[in-house]
Amino acid sequence: MKIIILGAGQVGASVAESLVSEQNDITVVDVDPTRLRALQDRFDLRTLVGSASHPSVLAEAGAADADLLIAVTQSDETNLVACKVAARMFNVPRRVARIRATDFLNDEKVLGPEGFDVDLSICPEQVLTDYIVKLVEFPEALQVLDFADGRVSLVAVRSYMGGPLVGRQLKDLRQHIPGVDTRVVAIFRRDRAIVPDGDTVIEVGDEVFCLAPEKHIRRVMRELRRMDRPVKRVMVAGGGNIGLRLARALENDYSVRVVEHNKRRCEMLAAKVNRALVLNGDATDEELLEQENIAEMDLFVAVTNDDEHNIMSALLAKRMGARRVVALINRRSYVDLLQSGEIDIAISPAQATIGKLLAHVRRGDVVSVHSLRRGAAEALEAVVHGDRESCRVTGRRIDEIDLPAGTTIGALVRGDEVIMAHHDSVIQAEDHVIVFVADKKTLPRVEKLFQVGVRFL
Repeated sequence: MKIIILGAGQVGASVAESLVSEQNDITVVDVDPTRLRALQDRFDLRTLVGSASHPSVLAEAGAADADLLIAVTQSDETNLVACKVAARMFNVPRRVARIRATDFLNDEKVLGPEGFDVDLSICPEQVLTDYIVKLVEFPEALQVLDFADGRVSLVAVRSYMGGPLVGRQLKDLRQHIPGVDTRVVAIFRRDRAIVPDGDTVIEVGDEVFCLAPEKHIRRVMRELRRMDRPVKRVMVAGGGNIGLRLARALENDYSVRVVEHNKRRCEMLAAKVNRALVLNGDATDEELLEQENIAEMDLFVAVTNDDEHNIMSALLAKRMGARRVVALINRRSYVDLLQSGEIDIAISPAQATIGKLLAHVRRGDVVSVHSLRRGAAEALEAVVHGDRESCRVTGRRIDEIDLPAGTTIGALVRGDEVIMAHHDSVIQAEDHVIVFVADKKTLPRVEKLFQVGVRFL
């Protein structure tokens, strides 16, 4: 697939990194030659210095025969204009834009064919806010992801000493929670993927990915994790776009305090929130944290624009007694270093937001994609089409399908019915299939399974 990425910032660089490994022909456009050189040194891709919305630059980038344009510059206006130019002048089939302003996001006329011709708009700040809100709702989880319009949930938890299933085989899970059908689709042990079966024994410290109907997910988690007491008090370090969105999303159900060092920004925040308390100060100030009773906080979330500040404030909050700490960290090497240490959850913004983009890149009818384990693994929801003759999965039992190593079909969603997948489950046309892929290198083979042959068309 020929892809043009406009913008070589954090999001653009992460998108390029994810897609270049899948043998796509990628061109990255940015006004900063230093950023482009850094990308070209790391990856096999083409770069072009220029303004993303200029027709001459898009023409030089190869828009005339591009399959997908991804506009993720820092400017909403530049992204919108680039999509419009790509659609009208170069007939690029699919166009994705990063949009921050809610005025643009909430107006279909602006984004639709009559406006800027954007097929998919992504607001990273809102995606991250939704991601963190899920972690507040499920304080025991490392990751909580939804499929099939929320009917199915995939939850990652770390098993603990004394857990009901630790030291037991997975086939015992049904005995512990009768009447609840669930699938453990993957286990990561010391950063190595294990494809689970009924005889697999869960060990202390395993990162376990469970798939279950949304209404049963808490009962399933209880078998693997000691259920934490519900979150009541939350402190947010950083009053930027994410901090504001997070405060507004949580303030009606939780006691929320926002710490922001910029006084003017504090005044603006105070005017935009209803119940959250806005504090002017530095989240790495030990005296301030002590005054605000950090030891009584159920959750501390650091979401400033500075990785080091987020890391230090989260570590300090943890040392001073905060029950659980979450830090937003842009540098991928930092995320890998800190995850599962003193910081309970290190979130990579790019990896959290890239799933929506990947759904537009995957071949076949892919509804949603979630990047897992800092981009090493992936979970996707694909819709099955065709018949037994034209598609390699339609009308077949799961044990008849030639799945790549490390790939697991976890569930089928048929209408409103959620069916946990077993070896004798038969996939039907129009089923939504939830697939876990432990190794992204096998994704092209997985995509081919769900593609429909020419005979069907």
